[in-house]
Amino acid sequence: QLTATFKCREALKAFGNLPPAHLHSGWVQGRLGQCHFEMVDYSRCVECFRRVRKLEPWCAHGLEYFSTSLWHLKKEVELSYLAQEVTEFDKLSASTWIVVGNCLSLQKEHDTALKFFRRASQVDPFSAWAYTLSAHEFVANEDFEKALCGYRQAIGVNPRHYNAWYGMGNIYFRQEKYDLAAYHFKRALAINPRNTVLYCFLGMVQHNNNQNREALQALTKAEKLEPNNSLAKYQKARVYFTLQRYHEALDVLEEVRDFAPKEASVHFLMGKVCKRLGKVNEAILHFTTTLDLNPKDKNVVKNAIDKLHVGDNESQSDDEL
Repeated sequence: QLTATFKCREALKAFGNLPPAHLHSGWVQGRLGQCHFEMVDYSRCVECFRRVRKLEPWCAHGLEYFSTSLWHLKKEVELSYLAQEVTEFDKLSASTWIVVGNCLSLQKEHDTALKFFRRASQVDPFSAWAYTLSAHEFVANEDFEKALCGYRQAIGVNPRHYNAWYGMGNIYFRQEKYDLAAYHFKRALAINPRNTVLYCFLGMVQHNNNQNREALQALTKAEKLEPNNSLAKYQKARVYFTLQRYHEALDVLEEVRDFAPKEASVHFLMGKVCKRLGKVNEAILHFTTTLDLNPKDKNVVKNAIDKLHVGDNESQSDDEL
């Protein structure tokens, strides 16, 4: 019941109270992996399902979580091995073809991946994951109409499949339809109110829609759920920058830099903040670091350096990295 309502921390605690013989069974380890997946802890999810594969190599349950976590972690070799292993064992399981599709998706073979996700939906027409992952591939190909259709199919099969609601919100966000995007992210959060990624994207949408107070609330919620969430902190700093709360923005960015010292966008925003605070030398240092980390954006960075001595009123429309 706890996992079904996405109360993952409570579920992990409850599973932890089980006797060792039960705790280390394949069934429980699979549920632990699912909880870690929903908490966006892909490394621990993978650890749990590795144990499941050793204990019950014939079990197909949860392979969508396992393979999707491997996809997020870019574990191409392990995902390829898993795909080979499951296709040799069971070709009549939708989970098998989802693993293969994820493997091909990681290799950027989106059209081929689509064929296998379609195969998964043919084997099991009630697999919401198959429709959602197909839609993700359409997004990768920038075919948004077909992607929306796929997400709607997933919701038709399982209205509580929040991943599909998130996918639709992400498309509307990219299309700058911010009200629609916010609606779909809120629908996803109504199902899974403890997902930090959903709060981050809701905050990003609200920020772009000039709803800065609401954006701060969403991003603060994400931070409370996951104190080390660098995306939430970075987006929070962007909101502070918009609100001209530069000292608070700089404090948050310094935290983010400690987590992600090689993230060019962090240094670029720090440069912009330092400029507004009159710290020209520090701004130059951050812009130079940005240039070292991401030479592809040299024109944007050089433009920001050229504007260092321009007054704030003349440079309100600074470039974004």
